[in-house]
Amino acid sequence: MINDWSKLLKSQIVKKEIEKRRTFAIISHPDAGKTTLTEKFLLYGGQINEAGSVKGKATARHAVSDWMEIEKQRGISVTSSVLQFRYNNMCINLLDTPGHQDFSEDTYRTLMAADSAVMVIDGAKGVEPQTRKLFKVCVMRHIPIFTFINKMDREAMDTFELMDDIEKELGILTCPINWPIGSGKNFKGVYDRKTKIVKLFSDTMKGTKEGEEEDLLINDPALKEKIGNDMLSRLEDEMELLDGASEPLNMDEVRAGRQTPVFFGSALTNFGVETFLKHFLKMTSSPLPRHSDKGYIDPFSDDFSAFVFKIQANMNKNHRDRIAFMRICSGRFEAGMEAFHVQGGKNVRLSQPQTMMADSRHMVDEAYAGDIIGIFDPGIYSIGDTITTAKEPFRFDGIPTFAPEHFARVRQVDTMKRKQFTKGIMQIAQEGAIQIFQEYNTGLEEVIVGVVGVLQFDVLKFRLKSEYNVDIIMENLPYEYIRWVVPSPDLDMENLVGTSDMKKVMDLKGRPLLLWVNEWSIRMTEERNKGLLLEEFGKN
Repeated sequence: MINDWSKLLKSQIVKKEIEKRRTFAIISHPDAGKTTLTEKFLLYGGQINEAGSVKGKATARHAVSDWMEIEKQRGISVTSSVLQFRYNNMCINLLDTPGHQDFSEDTYRTLMAADSAVMVIDGAKGVEPQTRKLFKVCVMRHIPIFTFINKMDREAMDTFELMDDIEKELGILTCPINWPIGSGKNFKGVYDRKTKIVKLFSDTMKGTKEGEEEDLLINDPALKEKIGNDMLSRLEDEMELLDGASEPLNMDEVRAGRQTPVFFGSALTNFGVETFLKHFLKMTSSPLPRHSDKGYIDPFSDDFSAFVFKIQANMNKNHRDRIAFMRICSGRFEAGMEAFHVQGGKNVRLSQPQTMMADSRHMVDEAYAGDIIGIFDPGIYSIGDTITTAKEPFRFDGIPTFAPEHFARVRQVDTMKRKQFTKGIMQIAQEGAIQIFQEYNTGLEEVIVGVVGVLQFDVLKFRLKSEYNVDIIMENLPYEYIRWVVPSPDLDMENLVGTSDMKKVMDLKGRPLLLWVNEWSIRMTEERNKGLLLEEFGKN
């Protein structure tokens, strides 16, 4: 009887903890202020005392969420970082993603681990090319998207134009929760449409402290003194127009990813950041059931389950190690527990669990559904792997691999450093940052590297030098199209009749692939080899 009571109590505690969890990713075009907004969330969560703007020219501080040396040097995010903080009794897992399109594959994998996304848009520029690409990735996931229109302390586009831009460019309905009063030097604050309260803001030492805010009702006579008669009458006119023309907030549409609640502010000066955070936490839900080959898995289940969405080697020069990042999907995790690694087919001990604040680590004793943890990886995990304590193991849906669009032949300068070169390039490939191929029926003497964006070549060069002390020679190849050859009993790769611009390669798992320079060569190859089945990349 006592045992039953303790089980019940334990499951109630687990349920309460899971209900506190919110897991979201931040996406944006480079320079829209995504990393700065991330830092401000952490400032409110009490994780950092002073937020480090990415520019960082006045001081030598770097953004907390940028941990890789190349990120600190270039002021851009090239990997996704995982940050956890608490705010108002909620436990928030925030996934900061790279803004640059060359790293959109990393962003996609990160979105697989998130329950919702925050889209940051620059008020002066509206929807930019990269926002479009990342937004498509969000749509593929069918997750709720919340929009924060940033940099209102600089001259911005007309607010109605911004709404129109989002609806036309991204094909999603907008619902402004608050509305800006002016922009640039005339930015006075934001008006909350539901409470009819105007939040007035003061500058906050460039946003390094939490802002002082003053709240006034729209009919308060003091408001006219604060913002001026012209601004007030313009606000009233805009509200009348908005109330008549805009769609009301529909949370079912938001949850389906068809409508986005919109907020305005300035991350750099802390305008509207906490308001956004409070609304966001109210509107989002605790972890949702996740699909597997045995149906949906309930997050409140007693069985622990998680999947690997990212692998990162050498996060810290003091720890030459490899971390597998896992999103917990159900149950409770305990440090040192044993679980079944489905793809590996055996039980594993989950050791050295940690949560991250960029490159600083905190060991954890326990974690719950919705949390992101890093586990020491002795080289056994791959992206997309499932780990569970369920009696009947299952697999979560795989994570798609983007087909590379740029290829280069890579070799080390110093032949004596063959071992370091092979180790480095294999580790970076296992992280999913690059894909490596070898000539059909040869070893790893000559490696062909495939990437989604050319900037990944720079990162490869930089990391091999800084982490493995290997200089490389890179020769760009003209191939642009890649297909995976579906195995069949009649397949004879040796005697495959190709085109003059075709190359046969194999991936790390020994699967045959074909590369072409021209798109029409794919069809010709299929016509010349009856029964040949080609696929774009499968799933991890």
